[in-house]
Amino acid sequence: MPKITINGKEIEFEKGMTVLQACELADVEIPRFCYHEKLSIAGNCRMCLVEMEKSPKPIASCAMPAAEGMNIKTNTEFVKKARKGVMEFLLANHPLDCPVCDQGGECDLQDQSLFYGFDRSRFSEGKRAVKDKYMGPLIKTQMTRCIHCTRCVRFAEEIAGVPEIGAIGRGENMQITTYLEQAMTSELSANVIDLCPVGALTSKPYAFEARPWELKKTESIDVMDAVGSNIRVDTYGWEVKRILPRLNNEINEEWISDKSRYACDGLLKQRIDKPYIKKEGKLVKAEWDEALDLIAEKIKSISPDKIAGHIGDMVSLETIFSFKSFLEKIGSKNYEFREKKFYINPNEKMNYLFNSTINRIEESDLILLIGCNPRHEATIINARIRKSFVKNKTSIYSIGNPGELTYDYFNIGNDINSIKDIIEGKSKFNEKLKNSKKPIFIIGESALELKNGQFVLEELKKYLIKNNFITENWNALNLLIQNAATVGAIDLGFYNLNENNNYVFFDKLEKGEYKVLYLVGSDNLHIKKNDEFIIYQGSHGDKNAEIADIILPGAAYTEQDGLFTNLEGRVQECRKASYPPNEAMEDWKIFDLIYKNLKNSNLFNNFISLRETTIKNIPNFSNLDQLPNKELKKIEKASEYFANEKIEIKPIDYYFSNSIARSSKTMSDCRNVFLENKKNGTTN
Repeated sequence: MPKITINGKEIEFEKGMTVLQACELADVEIPRFCYHEKLSIAGNCRMCLVEMEKSPKPIASCAMPAAEGMNIKTNTEFVKKARKGVMEFLLANHPLDCPVCDQGGECDLQDQSLFYGFDRSRFSEGKRAVKDKYMGPLIKTQMTRCIHCTRCVRFAEEIAGVPEIGAIGRGENMQITTYLEQAMTSELSANVIDLCPVGALTSKPYAFEARPWELKKTESIDVMDAVGSNIRVDTYGWEVKRILPRLNNEINEEWISDKSRYACDGLLKQRIDKPYIKKEGKLVKAEWDEALDLIAEKIKSISPDKIAGHIGDMVSLETIFSFKSFLEKIGSKNYEFREKKFYINPNEKMNYLFNSTINRIEESDLILLIGCNPRHEATIINARIRKSFVKNKTSIYSIGNPGELTYDYFNIGNDINSIKDIIEGKSKFNEKLKNSKKPIFIIGESALELKNGQFVLEELKKYLIKNNFITENWNALNLLIQNAATVGAIDLGFYNLNENNNYVFFDKLEKGEYKVLYLVGSDNLHIKKNDEFIIYQGSHGDKNAEIADIILPGAAYTEQDGLFTNLEGRVQECRKASYPPNEAMEDWKIFDLIYKNLKNSNLFNNFISLRETTIKNIPNFSNLDQLPNKELKKIEKASEYFANEKIEIKPIDYYFSNSIARSSKTMSDCRNVFLENKKNGTTN
């Protein structure tokens, strides 16, 4: 490996590295504003100046390729003077806004001015003033503070794939804008706030809410989709003030979707904080004892086979396992996690996972989307696909029409026959597949909802096995799961099916065979109420709470500890950052109270024993935050039904996809902007 000398210390570096990256290997911190490791190099700010032997001028370390034999100095008076000169220019037009700027305490310019700034300016000219720009309901602009680093421009172009931000003018008159000054239409738009090194772009919903040093910071996991993005929850008292991304290169890198970031204000609205009982057609507040007695009375009076349970989309593994244990102990095996009829095969783990893994999408040379829209179903995965498209020139194909994505793709059909042609080797796509070493097939839930859902999964799996695309080193079979609870529910066996019928629960529900229906956070399951006695347990008074006979106040995901399994099969910990309001409590405690009222004994002694038992029941579990142990049985299952059927990708109401998002004012504002753009024909 080539070597470079930095401050008298010889360091080995990889070919292609810049001087700045080599300095980081030597544990030497280089100040920067425009440089970001996930973006292309711009070399705008010049704050990263260093001294290079035999160079008469300081060099920009972010843009200079490291070379064998270079001698770099980063702490000389020459370097300090150069950086101080750059800082003086940056501050020449920068307003004295620190006391009222939301970036205060987290500002790169503020931090670096401490080391390289002057206590006074030599510039006597008036500072420039730039009109603020409109960028939508999420991004607040104060463009006088802008230092023209262009991080936001590069992010919109390279990562988000929605190039709506750019620069107009030159030199001092340069301005960053959205051209037509419309709201950004990217689902990743708010990441530009994190990227901005000054206070030019700040969070509009969070404006003037709190200072960073006032907030309690909790590392956690996002549950708005099944990706499992790493997040940090910042709270003030019990109130969640903001959610920020955490770095995890294997999953979300350092990005999160706008919904993951801003749906948190919905945690304050429409909360269920007391039990409710329906009396004379109206829900009225009740005491816990009264609600528990009524539930016990109902359960005792009904045959166990007439009692059923259903969980929602944001339910933890501990909640799933404790709920299943509760139902089984009262004699019921009627439980289900699916909100709609889509085919599942739980016989082996690869049948319901994203087997290629998220970070290895970048290695793929061919991607086929089958009945899915990654942009709305899993925004972070969509960003990875774009990264592969840009970096590797990966060819992307689609069966079914996903609409506007952030990369080019070729549609090869919109029906089941298009899949059948690939399996039989009759499609033009097969020629591309022959030359592919690491293809990825991504099957969406829309494809599994078809009558041919079994055919889609099983026959494609057989085809991939036959052609050696499912091996120990590479698995091309991937399911794009939408809900955070889905993989965990399959792992723990929270479903009702048999060999002949994949939808036993739904058939019984439609026939009205259940007399007691217990819903836990279940708001997206369509129920036509007849004479069922419905118990609803959840954090928000959403869709199914309206038809319930009893409502029990549960905790939201930020208010209880819990494990979640993401679509890759990683078990991750969602940590308690706040606490439930009023009389609301953690889900497992409610099951325990009901069971104690019924049987005069506890379901579990404590949360620790519940977690330990839950983990023991997760197949192929390796460790927290790790991929599951390898399982490659290659069990093949016959699919008898086949009929040509159109593949329609069912649209997702992206900003209103769950109860928390539907309660959020910010998500409502985003949705209104989206619908307005759609109406005007300006949506990307």
